[in-house]
Amino acid sequence: MADRQKLPVAQPQAAARFRAFEAQCYERGFRSVAGLDEVGRGPLAGPVVAAAVVLPNGFVHAEIKDSKLLSAKQRERLAPLIQQQAESWGLGIVEVDEIDRINILQASLLAMVKALDALPTQPDCLLIDGNQPIPAELLQSSRWSALPSAFQQTIVKGDQLCLSIAAASIVAKVARDEMMVGFDRQFPEYGFAGHKGYGSAAHLEALHRHGPSPIHRMSYKPVRDAAMGK
Repeated sequence: MADRQKLPVAQPQAAARFRAFEAQCYERGFRSVAGLDEVGRGPLAGPVVAAAVVLPNGFVHAEIKDSKLLSAKQRERLAPLIQQQAESWGLGIVEVDEIDRINILQASLLAMVKALDALPTQPDCLLIDGNQPIPAELLQSSRWSALPSAFQQTIVKGDQLCLSIAAASIVAKVARDEMMVGFDRQFPEYGFAGHKGYGSAAHLEALHRHGPSPIHRMSYKPVRDAAMGK
């Protein structure tokens, strides 16, 4: 195995606060704590992407924070370092047709389950951004069907409060942005490389000019309106 690149360490007090959730889980006896976050609930186009990241017990890093507080260049530099330093990580992707079929909330939770399925080993504790735990029926349909739903902890603004969730937010954001750049090459008239599918003025103008593309979410009102010429 190649040597892992040495990462800078956060100041002790700040680092301890940012990894308090993980520390509490390990103190309770859990062996593997995964942070989960999703990216892409708001856009009018493209998939929703979730990441699951298991960081080593005691791991800290001065620069990892909520992906929304980082520049694109910072995220692109940190994502591979997180993947390199993590004990394990996984991505889950739910495409547009499934988003339209089951709604974006359910698609986001399904993306998290897919991210868990991509982990090589089963975590026994989940730290989840937001206030929605993964439903038991979704977990039961996953590779880790034995994972009890009681071992989930939801954290509102978790990407700002919890290191492993922040790390997951960075990995998911970089992966989704790369996908949207790829879609930009397929559908250059929409400018996906710039707005990443979010409802910017330029995106809405292109949507009304050209109509929805195959990766637009028809269950979203602005897309339906554009399809009907409104």
